[in-house]
Amino acid sequence: MRPTLRLLDDELIERIVAEAIHLLGVLGVEIHNPQAVDLLASHGARVSSDRFRVYLPDELVRRAIELAPRSFRLFDLLGRQTHDFTPDAVYFTPASAALYFLDSTGQLRRPNSEDYLRYVRVVEQLPHIASQSTAMVPADVPAEISDAYRLFLSLLYGRKPVVTGAFSAEGFALMRDLQLIVRGSQAELEAKPLCIFSACPTSPLRWSYGPSQNLLDCARHGIPVELIAMPLAGFQAPVSLVGTLIQHTAETLSGLVLSQLARPGAPVLYGGSPAIFDVRHETTPMGAMETMMLDCAYCEIGKYLGLPTQAYIGMSDAKQLDAQAGLESGIGAVLAVLARINNVSGPGMLDFENCQCLEKLVLDNELCGMALRLGAGIQPREDFPAQPLFEELLRERHLLIADHTRRWLKEEIYFPGRVIDRSRRQRWEQQGSPSLWDRARREVERLVQAAPPSPLPEPIRRELFQRMQSEARRFGMEHLPIMPEW
Repeated sequence: MRPTLRLLDDELIERIVAEAIHLLGVLGVEIHNPQAVDLLASHGARVSSDRFRVYLPDELVRRAIELAPRSFRLFDLLGRQTHDFTPDAVYFTPASAALYFLDSTGQLRRPNSEDYLRYVRVVEQLPHIASQSTAMVPADVPAEISDAYRLFLSLLYGRKPVVTGAFSAEGFALMRDLQLIVRGSQAELEAKPLCIFSACPTSPLRWSYGPSQNLLDCARHGIPVELIAMPLAGFQAPVSLVGTLIQHTAETLSGLVLSQLARPGAPVLYGGSPAIFDVRHETTPMGAMETMMLDCAYCEIGKYLGLPTQAYIGMSDAKQLDAQAGLESGIGAVLAVLARINNVSGPGMLDFENCQCLEKLVLDNELCGMALRLGAGIQPREDFPAQPLFEELLRERHLLIADHTRRWLKEEIYFPGRVIDRSRRQRWEQQGSPSLWDRARREVERLVQAAPPSPLPEPIRRELFQRMQSEARRFGMEHLPIMPEW
């Protein structure tokens, strides 16, 4: 039996979905993209006289839900399958797009290319982190190429698939080209998707030009998208969790309609990053229990609609790697696994989704491993009939080297790595009484030094570099901060 979590019953889900679809029909959604507005109008949506507000008919929304695929797969740089987003599958990826970096000295600063490279090398070796993300924004390249540059570094030095996104409509073409260089053709990219792009509506019920255009472009090129609605309970959404879920559902379904009209069957994750609003500090705590409840609940709605899901959960609002960081991240990782959220974005993140930390990332890898072990549940391991095993126990007084132990030890018991301390106090003291930060910092350095080389052939790596370098020169950067050695 595998343990599960449910916060909503089917009747409540149906009421939330019905109310969201009703809102899209009577209040509509604001869309600042003439191409998207024309597409919706051509399929029966009513458009306001100012051409910004679009009213979506019930049947248009329900048809989009029917057209969206029930699952899809991801592949690494070499074309090997890494993900299959079936209903019970759970995969972890680092939270993305942090503007700040907590480095190994404990200093908070803007990240640079070298920080990003270290991040890629660490992620490659974390067994419970299934994909990369473009986790932080290097400050040493022009903003105009920042989105593509992060993807470039992930493709050039990593091998896991990448969760990413373009923060402008203009940035999409280069990011598509980088993927095509790796895959070799549009057909191969569609057959073996390498990336997931985030597409984010603005609360309440609004799509700006860049995200809506990215959504259309991804659908037409067969690139999977995660829809990231971000209503804030008590600020830009109702303070009640159900009210916020209604708004999140409406915003997410509006994006689903756009993707399926652009290309029926376009792969989509029903995702988001809602949060409560803490009026005391004017913050949006990602580690709040109510925020995590919203994540789990909207993913229940997505699953009820038959769609694969995503959530930003398993992160912390702490400012350093401390007890609060472990508390909030651990609870989130466990809830994500119990809720069967398919793609979990969170590891490594601190400070209201604003700071990435490699030391936290290696700790979170262990939290994810423990949570996944919980999700696997309890099942018999040749335990019936029990008499022979207990006869051996009574005879030998232990089962340390029993065939049953050796056969099932690693299946039954999760053994964490160097970051988690399970040694006796005497040994811990002999090792210098290292703190969690000490252990995590050492593990980061070990992983950076042990990073494997890129699996891509040299001609592909050169083509990636030349394409990125050419774009950088358009914006006044003659040489990229990271110059590969061939």
